[in-house]
Amino acid sequence: MNEETSEKTYILAIDHGTSAMKVALADHCGEILAFEYEDTPLYLLPDGGAEQDPDEWWNALLKATNRLLGKGLVSIDDIAAICVSSQWSGTVAVDADGNHLMNAVIWMDSRGEPYIKKINEGIINISGYGIMNILRWIRSSGGLPVKSGKDPIAHILFIQNERPEVYEGTFKFLEPKDYLNLRLTGEFAASFDSIMLHWVTDIRDINNVHYNNGLIKKMGIDRDKLPVLKKSTDVLGVVTKEVAQSLGIREDTKVIVGSPDLHSAIIGSGAVRDFEGHIYIGTSSWAMCHVPFKKTDITHNMASLPSAIPGRYFVANEQETAGACLKFIRDNVLYVDDESKIENPEVYQEFDKIVETVPPGSNGLIFTPWLYGERTPIEDHTVRGGLHNISLPVKRDDIIRSIFEGVAFNSRWLFELVENFIKRKMDPVNIIGGGAQSDTWCQIYADVLNRTIRQVKDPIMANARGAAFIASVGLGLCSFEDIPDLVQYSKTFHPNPENRTLYDNIFKEFLLLYKNNKAMHRRLNS
Repeated sequence: MNEETSEKTYILAIDHGTSAMKVALADHCGEILAFEYEDTPLYLLPDGGAEQDPDEWWNALLKATNRLLGKGLVSIDDIAAICVSSQWSGTVAVDADGNHLMNAVIWMDSRGEPYIKKINEGIINISGYGIMNILRWIRSSGGLPVKSGKDPIAHILFIQNERPEVYEGTFKFLEPKDYLNLRLTGEFAASFDSIMLHWVTDIRDINNVHYNNGLIKKMGIDRDKLPVLKKSTDVLGVVTKEVAQSLGIREDTKVIVGSPDLHSAIIGSGAVRDFEGHIYIGTSSWAMCHVPFKKTDITHNMASLPSAIPGRYFVANEQETAGACLKFIRDNVLYVDDESKIENPEVYQEFDKIVETVPPGSNGLIFTPWLYGERTPIEDHTVRGGLHNISLPVKRDDIIRSIFEGVAFNSRWLFELVENFIKRKMDPVNIIGGGAQSDTWCQIYADVLNRTIRQVKDPIMANARGAAFIASVGLGLCSFEDIPDLVQYSKTFHPNPENRTLYDNIFKEFLLLYKNNKAMHRRLNS
């Protein structure tokens, strides 16, 4: 920590998720003073499309920020910077004036599947990838474009093939974070980590990440439509005069390049040292840690990727729906006719109380949480969720607990593969995200994973806290090495040995449910 810092410096830390825009006011030590948020609509299309309106993102950012600053918690003169953490793997096509040319194509969108599939395939294929493509990509970028078409490179190919007028008019294709930075500063840029899922960079030297012109040519896209690359901790610029006036902040307020949500979250969780693990439970979920090496596990879609910490790699395994499963049961099943319960987060506290009354194992009921296909550890966009082993005595309470446990079982699947990747055990594990607010869910995770779980204080603020830390490093106010001592924990949960055999046995059946039903799901949903 910079000992010369005698007064607090504050940062506007923006956490842009799929469902909402959250703006927090943080000090340079990562302490969150307050936050405001605005919901952002999601538009799901029948052809596998998932879009959002970038103007709705921007308006949400302005509204939330103005409400936050309107509280007068700190002097405007003490706000030194803005740093954005945003949903990853999205695509915004903008013209040379920074205007978006269509809705953003976000991480859930699979319409680029046929186009990326064509590029992936070769004369001799392994798991749908041509051997030469495997060698070409893994050597340079460490991984390959996912076959589901959910990567930004597939979004660009979709636009190129089905919206050619948009493709031709595009000056730059930007990730959501980088689009918001454009709106803040007028600067077109990406970070080494945000650009990664375009799969056109060379990351062999983690201190010299750069575009690979051969991969860009292989993809068939225009090099000049990709933004310049910067470090997450770089100062991108200062806010435009219009932004300063709209938000009532100083015109010299700096904008730090920032990072996508996965990258910011691991920093906000405090797991910044190599092999220190954390799990996130939000709309989706992931397990990840930093690693000191470049490595690829093509079978499970895992690879070392550039971290938000310059010169560092991380590895992650992600599931598409976690907290979204509770939202589904609340809004689409249990309370479909009760407007007071739909979209009401207080229902989740009711779920906690219900779950505590049901014995571990949910009386034999198993829930598989694959409600929107899956990306890792298996790439299968046709797989679907389900309730298994239902019998007449099953009650609502059993179903709710089985959802909590099913998400945890899927996390164990991810978690064990990350541990196989790093060849060591991660224990304890920091837990963050909206789901981590639930003591009940944290204990289930401890029991299912057989690991000590540390509940990070204010776990829903981990992304914003991570953005604040990135900005603090960029401003020279602290270092990444300081962060573990700055992150606080609310509670620690230890695995209950009485549940060990039960959960181990159910987990075996959970894995078999995928193996035994994947062909059926493919037939039903192709």
